Amino acid sequence: MSGFAKSLQAYEAWLDRQLGRQVVKADIGRKHAKMGASPFVFLRGTYWRWAETILEVCPDLAGAADVLAVGDIHLENFGTWRDGDGRLVWGVNDFDEAARMPYALDLVRLAASGVLASQNGSISAATICRAVLEGYRLGLGAPQAIVLDRDWAWLRELLVVSDRQRERFWSKIEATRRAPAPPRYRRALAAAMPERGLKMWTARRVAGTGSLGRPRWIGVADWQGAPVVREAKAALPSGWELARGRSGRVIRCAELAGGRYRARDPWYRVEEGMILRRLSPNNRKVEAEKEGVSLLTHDMLHAMGLELANVHLGAGDRRDAILRDLASRKAGWLLADAKRAAAAVAAEFEAWKAR
Repeated sequence: MSGFAKSLQAYEAWLDRQLGRQVVKADIGRKHAKMGASPFVFLRGTYWRWAETILEVCPDLAGAADVLAVGDIHLENFGTWRDGDGRLVWGVNDFDEAARMPYALDLVRLAASGVLASQNGSISAATICRAVLEGYRLGLGAPQAIVLDRDWAWLRELLVVSDRQRERFWSKIEATRRAPAPPRYRRALAAAMPERGLKMWTARRVAGTGSLGRPRWIGVADWQGAPVVREAKAALPSGWELARGRSGRVIRCAELAGGRYRARDPWYRVEEGMILRRLSPNNRKVEAEKEGVSLLTHDMLHAMGLELANVHLGAGDRRDAILRDLASRKAGWLLADAKRAAAAVAAEFEAWKAR
């Protein structure tokens, strides 16, 4: 049995211990199938493995300044939401694997995801790394939420939701097969609605890649003339903590989601082992293939780097420590590490696909 196969077996055994009968076995099968689609999708589905191996692949990252980091950052871990004033905001929108770790790991994983996604040579690895790092440095100097209502016109133009996308979103919700959610999920979904006592139906939701296997439910109700949707997903400790052999069920995602340099989503919260959030055409993950948005441009990668700085500084002021570490690194360090990391992921992908 290969090292990856043993790691996968151990991870899924851990998932069983954490969730018991809640594990969605059909979604585990879907996840295995998706992991064979491309190296980029494989990266998305195997964060626990990244956490196990990245400091062996890139040992120079171990001494970088620690921050509360995203962990499972990649090109498609960004999306939009409405903040408390109704403004459209863009940024990192999945913090399931948040943990304290060297800040540089997030930079390398984001850049490596770009390298893996650009296998057709549409953009060079050097350009990817340069854009991410330039954006990150800019964000360290002037962290600020990326609110699209007045500024960021080019990004707003890319992400504005068309009538067709809205129709597709609501058609998909209506077509979801209804099923009774377990009582604790139903209670949480009902409490997350904009008003208590609404008549609500529930259904399982299949989404994402890395989180497949965890129970995920939606609740849908009519409110003031239109439907509203809430999602509840099981929250688990980060794969980073698992790889370090740390026990406990500390969940750090809410700390990052509500950081000081983010226009936070007022519907996002973590309660009783569940991540709760609003779903709508404006509250969504931006997936390049489905939505025709190019994520591999200098401007987009620059914005991703800037937002990563917003996140890293939002849960504690580590700016000086990060800047000292950046100043100590040789030119080209991010490119070298991103290439090494991408090559390691690609090698395990090829072995997985050929099994």
